[in-house]
Order: sequence, then structure tokens, then C-alpha cells
Amino acid sequence: MSNHNAQNERLKRSYMVYLKEAKRHDDSTLDGVAKAIHRFESYTRFKDFKSFRIEQATGFKQHMAGLSNLRTGKPLSKATLHQTLNALKGFFRWLAGRPGFRSRLSYQDADYFNLSEKETRIATAHRPGAIPTLAQIEHTLRTMPADTDIERRNRALIAFTILTGMRDGAIPTLKLRHINIKDGHVFQDARDVNTKFSKTFTTWFFQVGGSAQPIFEEWVEYLETMKLWGMDDPLFPATKVVNGPNLAFESAGLDRRHWTNATPIRSIFKSAFAAAGLPAFNPHSFRKTLVRFGQEVCSTPEDFKIWSQNLGHEEVLTTFRNYGYVEPERQASIIKSLNNQSSGSIPRSELPKLIETFLSQHKLKVK
Repeated sequence: MSNHNAQNERLKRSYMVYLKEAKRHDDSTLDGVAKAIHRFESYTRFKDFKSFRIEQATGFKQHMAGLSNLRTGKPLSKATLHQTLNALKGFFRWLAGRPGFRSRLSYQDADYFNLSEKETRIATAHRPGAIPTLAQIEHTLRTMPADTDIERRNRALIAFTILTGMRDGAIPTLKLRHINIKDGHVFQDARDVNTKFSKTFTTWFFQVGGSAQPIFEEWVEYLETMKLWGMDDPLFPATKVVNGPNLAFESAGLDRRHWTNATPIRSIFKSAFAAAGLPAFNPHSFRKTLVRFGQEVCSTPEDFKIWSQNLGHEEVLTTFRNYGYVEPERQASIIKSLNNQSSGSIPRSELPKLIETFLSQHKLKVK
């Protein structure tokens, strides 16, 4: 049985170029879309996309619902189904506008990849993941050893991540010249740094307190004065791997090159928190920690706008929408405090005007 279709492959390549160049999606997104399309092709036994029928879409949904996760053995999650079907919906809508498909496909045909409203609500419901507190991060930093170059690097890596909230995909590409210790900031230059959507911006160190900033500053000084590394050397170098005396690969200090991806960073985080007796928090969870901290210390809309901008968000609503979940305990506390407003709070008579101003500034409408 054929495991590919030459005409389909040409179309998929064109679609991937469209997603990357026109829609500005990153490689990880493209990989997910390619996987979804391949799943659909396997289900149809690699029939030509021109032979698409809506029955294929509905049948594929039923097929996916019966599959199991290879690792857990449990049925695929609604989130996985939603993500896969959304990728296919986007692909077939794109196909509907291509020459040779306009008479065969309509944009509405792609809607047959939709989950039911109930399933969609389940798939897209916000379920807060584990978010480390600043105290937990500080505890982990204090328990991490710093006797070898690799241990110093690992500890500085975690300190740097809470200072900046940088994405783990960007950290491996940083060079020493992107760091300004004197003024306390990192310049995320998209010409060198793998920032999301290739944005260039400056992140000033968040004032989280504790030992994070001293640890990181000590690391930079160590690289510059003890290792004599230059401005174009990596901030967090890869581990040098050699063939040991027992003909087995082993680490031998730092290599003067960048990591090629974020996998080693995630492994360092997992090991560090496990050694500290804490859950395995991932690097991205630090961004949520910083947003939660910002909600506590920012006292004006301008404060939080600056806090959001420091995380690389052009719109403050992006921060609220993606990271601004308020824990139920804090939600209850705030609600109770609002019900007992002090004399210094906003008068209730002013709330409608403030809401109207907020909506107009963000071009929103009340639904």
C-alpha cells in the first residue's frame, strides 16, 4: 500500500511555505500541522486531496476519537483532537482557494472538521498548570551545587530565566554581547536570538529579589574574567562530550558553542527541581510566575503595560489572555475585598465610565 501521494506532497510543501512566510508560524507549529495532515492521509490511504468528500472529515473524527495515546494507553485528549482537526480545517480552507480546487471544495467543507460545541469547550477550557512560586525558585537556586563549570551554568540558567522570563527557545541562541550587567537588561536581537515572531526588544531584569541576580551576574563575570570568553561566545554554552576511558560518552566541561535546541534546558530544570524535592516545573512556567508577581506589584494600568512589554508582548491583553489566570484562592480574596471597599477605592458610579473608556481604547465591544 502506498504511503505517500506525490501530488499531495507538492501541495503540502506549498502550504508549509505559506504558513512560514505569510503567516509567520514557527517550525514547531509547522511540525504539528504536518503531523495532522499526515494522520488524515493515513486514514484515507493517501487519496488525492482533490477527491476529498465531507464523509472523509466526519469519518476521520470518529477514527481519531477511537485512538489511544501510545504513552498512556488512554484515549486521545479533547485538546489533541481539537488541535489536529483545527490544523486540517485551516489546510482545507487554504486548498479551497487554490487553482484546481475551487470547483471541488468550498470553504464550508472544512467546517466538517469541527468538534461539537461541548467537545470544543472541554478542549479549550483553561486548566491552570503548575506554577512555581518565587520562594520555590529561590529554594531550588540555594540547593543547587556550583562546584563545576556545568553546575555553575545550570544554576545561572535558572536564575536568568526568572530574571527575564525568556522563552527556552531563545535562551540557547544568546551571546554574551546581548547582556548588559551594568544597566540590568538583555537585548533580544532577532538577528541573532531566536525570539518568537522574530521580534527585537529589550528585557530589563525583573526585580524578583533573592539570589537570582547575584548568581547570574557572578556567572557572566566568571565567563568574561576566568574563562576569558568574548562577546560572541554563548551565554549558556553546551556541554562538551568526549569518549571516556570506558568507551562511553561522558561530559567534560563546557564547549564553546551554543546548544542547538531547548531540550537540554528543559532537562536541567526538571533535574534541579526534582533534586530540590519539588514538582518538575518547566522553563515556560516561569513566565506565569512573573505575570502573577506583576499582578501583585503593579498598581496602575501603565505599570502592567510595561510589565507586559518586558515579557515581549506588544499588547497587554496578550498577557491577560494567555498568562493572566487568577488562582481560585486569590479570586476569592479579591472578591471579598471588593465587597468591602475602602474609602480610597474607585466609586461605583465611576465604573461604567471606566469600562467604556477601556473598551474604546482596545476597540472592543460588549457582547
